[in-house]
Amino acid sequence: MSKQQWSAMTQVSPHASSRLEFCPATLPAAVYHDADWYARESATVFAQNWICVGRLVDFVPGTMRRVQVGAADVIVCRGEGSIAAYHNSCRHRGSELCRDAVQPMGKLIRCPYHAFAYAAVDGRLVATGHAVPTADFDRATHGLLAVASQVWAGFLFLNTAQAPGDLVADVDLAVLDHWPMQDLVTGHVWKAEIACNWKVFWENYSECLHCPGIHPELCDRVPIYGQGIMAASEALHWDGAQPAGNLKPGAASWTPSGAACGPEFAGLTEAERAAGYHFVTFWPTAYVVAHVDHVRSVRIVPLGPLRTALVVEWHFSPETLAQPGFDAAEVAAFAKIVLGQDGDAAEMNQRGLMSPAYRGGTLMPEEYEIHRFHQWLTQEMEVTR
Repeated sequence: MSKQQWSAMTQVSPHASSRLEFCPATLPAAVYHDADWYARESATVFAQNWICVGRLVDFVPGTMRRVQVGAADVIVCRGEGSIAAYHNSCRHRGSELCRDAVQPMGKLIRCPYHAFAYAAVDGRLVATGHAVPTADFDRATHGLLAVASQVWAGFLFLNTAQAPGDLVADVDLAVLDHWPMQDLVTGHVWKAEIACNWKVFWENYSECLHCPGIHPELCDRVPIYGQGIMAASEALHWDGAQPAGNLKPGAASWTPSGAACGPEFAGLTEAERAAGYHFVTFWPTAYVVAHVDHVRSVRIVPLGPLRTALVVEWHFSPETLAQPGFDAAEVAAFAKIVLGQDGDAAEMNQRGLMSPAYRGGTLMPEEYEIHRFHQWLTQEMEVTR
């Protein structure tokens, strides 16, 4: 799918109602627990889309680090001023090259099994250890299998497809250009494992019908969520008017007190400040939430048909982190409440849809983002790149 097609499917015009004009069926219940379906997703959706693996700055120069990209075990090789990624598999007989989570790396990547050696910078085969190939062996065709890499706003994305498409989100990638994304430092990390299919978590993220009953603290901070909608354009008789801001009066950010945790980012426009937060969504892998004082990123990592891991990071300016007595974990506490509630709701949803009586459901008009997600998912599973 091209960037233009994806954007047309996922983006909502600010001048038109976001509500669906019909009530479409959900995905069948089996796709949330069937092992074969999950295997197909791993071979398509997660193998041919850009997967966020963290902040580039966290990949230390002079090391190679293992990351999971769908079903693929990948090593990210960070040199001085260069970065490359390869499948963690020797071209000789398939042994893993990197055995630990992170290992030191020089100019060569040497297989620990038979000592085949590859250039870290481009993956070409340099040496075959004690083996002496015959004349028919072509070294040029036995280099490491590369994985495409791309950096956006300081985040590293990998793609195992043979012909990767563009990195796209639900909004224009320039939306965070006024935030100092490259300079932000990770101040707090929180990891959680949820007993649900990865799609269940994304669906919960994509609607706010559940907000009044699940998120009292969030609905107080963002009053429109208390109406069961994510934006004014979802209201039944929306007249096209947009609210001046999303946060309740007096609040500036998603911190426990609502106050900014440090200096607000200097380059933001008045409209960006008034909005209070900006979401950027990358299916199937991550979303980023930018506030006036910090940025939060959430990575969704499938562990199996019924298990999903979340890796949540809070990113701050060096000036904010340097404040006397600053506690990044305290800043993170508010969002952790919301994420914990989302996790509980997702697990509740997963248990219910496992009932033998449940075959599928029906989406409501406010669940337009879930409908787009379902359209995107089914199309991605039919595409081979």
